[in-house]
Amino acid sequence: MPSTLTTPAQSGSAPRVAYLATQGDGSGDAARIADLLAPLHPTRLSFDRSHKARSCVSVLTGILRERPDVVVMEGSGVAGGAAVITARVIRGIPFVFCSGDAVGPYLGLARPWLSAPGRLYERLLCKLSIGYIGWSPYLVGRAITLGARRGMTAAHWSSNVLSERQRCELRAAARQRLGIPEAALVVGLVGSLKWNPRRSYTYGLELVDAVRRTARADLRILIVGGGDGTRQLEIRAGEDLGRRILLVGAVRREDVASVLCAMDVASLPQSLDEVGALRYTTKLSEYLGAGVPVVTGQLPVAYDLDDGWLWRIAGAAPWDPDYVASMARFLTTLDRSDVAARRARVPRRPSVFDFARQQKAVSAFVAEAGWAARTPTNVLTPEEGFDAASRP
Repeated sequence: MPSTLTTPAQSGSAPRVAYLATQGDGSGDAARIADLLAPLHPTRLSFDRSHKARSCVSVLTGILRERPDVVVMEGSGVAGGAAVITARVIRGIPFVFCSGDAVGPYLGLARPWLSAPGRLYERLLCKLSIGYIGWSPYLVGRAITLGARRGMTAAHWSSNVLSERQRCELRAAARQRLGIPEAALVVGLVGSLKWNPRRSYTYGLELVDAVRRTARADLRILIVGGGDGTRQLEIRAGEDLGRRILLVGAVRREDVASVLCAMDVASLPQSLDEVGALRYTTKLSEYLGAGVPVVTGQLPVAYDLDDGWLWRIAGAAPWDPDYVASMARFLTTLDRSDVAARRARVPRRPSVFDFARQQKAVSAFVAEAGWAARTPTNVLTPEEGFDAASRP
């Protein structure tokens, strides 16, 4: 009679889980993975992003000393990746990694010379991992194609899901504070305003350039965030700065919901390449939590999640002249009745961004993947590990 395998959930046993975040202790990524793994009572492996080499050694030492059943790495930084890969190869300690971006293309976007080594590193992570948790289903498919043994999606969640009364109260207070007339149509975004010299772009630049092509006096562009791209936005805003274009800088985390509620439409600028097209950004769940409809490009997510609360505009990337022209046409023809109709269709609590659902699924995934990897037929020898990573 064939034997029946029993999972940890069925047997009542709990795996010993350790985790780290390559963005560093105290980062949003560290908080995210700690929340998702909370039912497993994981052990944190401290990681200081300002001392990556030292952190790599301390993480590896901690893994080899504690010998957890599975290590979970949030992010794909090379220092953290080197630690979990080494522990996997020399001691067979399994790891799961999580990412919100396609690793190789993302590194190549930042520095073109990193594209080829970045793609090799991404393939190595996938092939030596026992599982992958992606922030979007598209990233999960990519990881499995690159060699990950199993995968699942945890698309993040909104920290504030507001009632209609709360939204109205926050909207009125924020608009009064920012000097925005109640009758104005506000299109905006929240993000890190980092200047990309290769693209001559920062978040929000497409909105600034587009509104400058319109003559509408009732439009306001609201850009929230800080960074070295702010100066470029100020220059491009010209005489509209402080009038139709409002740059309010970075705000406290607890105030984000308020400024989102001041918006009628949220912009989600992403490129149609291996970086932008595969993402679900954290901002998307925040926009929905505030009940704000979204305008974006012709992205997979803009079709897959469209229940009538999205607008799609043409253009390959937000720095593409065609995208800016499309945004200008959108702003010129934006209608209050259309905004109201789409706002009414924003889902109150979309299941894809539900925290409890994601926490339950991630905990089960990590426990079951770790248990499967601990069976004798699934432990890699060093030779098998390097051989697997070298295959195309």
